[in-house]
Amino acid sequence: MEQAEVTEPTTRRRGIQSVEIGLNVLQAVSSLGGPSTLSAISQACDMAPPQVHRYLQSLIASGMARQDQGSGRYDLGPGAIKLGLAALARTDAFKLVDGLVSDFVMRTGETVQITAFGPLGPTIVRWYAGNPGVATSLAVGSLLSVLRSATGRIFLAFLPALETKALVAKEARRSPIAKPELDALVRQIRSEGRAHVRGSIIPGLNATAFPIFDLQGRAALAATLLWPALLEDPQHEQAVDELGAICRTISSGLGWSEAG
Repeated sequence: MEQAEVTEPTTRRRGIQSVEIGLNVLQAVSSLGGPSTLSAISQACDMAPPQVHRYLQSLIASGMARQDQGSGRYDLGPGAIKLGLAALARTDAFKLVDGLVSDFVMRTGETVQITAFGPLGPTIVRWYAGNPGVATSLAVGSLLSVLRSATGRIFLAFLPALETKALVAKEARRSPIAKPELDALVRQIRSEGRAHVRGSIIPGLNATAFPIFDLQGRAALAATLLWPALLEDPQHEQAVDELGAICRTISSGLGWSEAG
């Protein structure tokens, strides 16, 4: 009886540890972004190749991984893909945004707007007022310029050109912009991962916007921090960087992979 009492918890702990190691191997396969060799997976999860191989065989048997017979490389299996899609189907983007951005605004006193790309262009769908508040005519439902606003430029850079082409052409008729200048702007935003404007929509109001990506790497939403130009300070720059990190966290929750 005493031996059983000692052995059972020990066996259970080993079983749990095996599950954790298996999930670690599966995570390594996922993080590599495509079919990978055994050595690459071993390096990613810091385990010996023979040990990784044993776990991969179990994952293949359960459908969570697969091996290409031609190249011998490993990738996610149909079971892992179905599991991931099921998790995404239960994820509410606005629930993630409301929780993380509301907390950010409460802690920092910054003002943040969340925007979606609607049929008429970038449309504000959430407004989180900071303290002190920002005096502006913008509100939920307001449309923003795709060329002149920081928010619109996020969609310009991180949506397929086909989706923004008509709006760009319409705005360019009023405010012409040369194609080389437009291309350079898009490259800069993609390189920096953010868009920034100073008073181009409302005089005296600055804005820095970040993309919130979905599973396919599209800008599903944009989060924009707004502040009066007179309130520039070092702490504000820290808040900007923190909002960028929050947007990456939300994107990850929606299935986006920064490595991918």
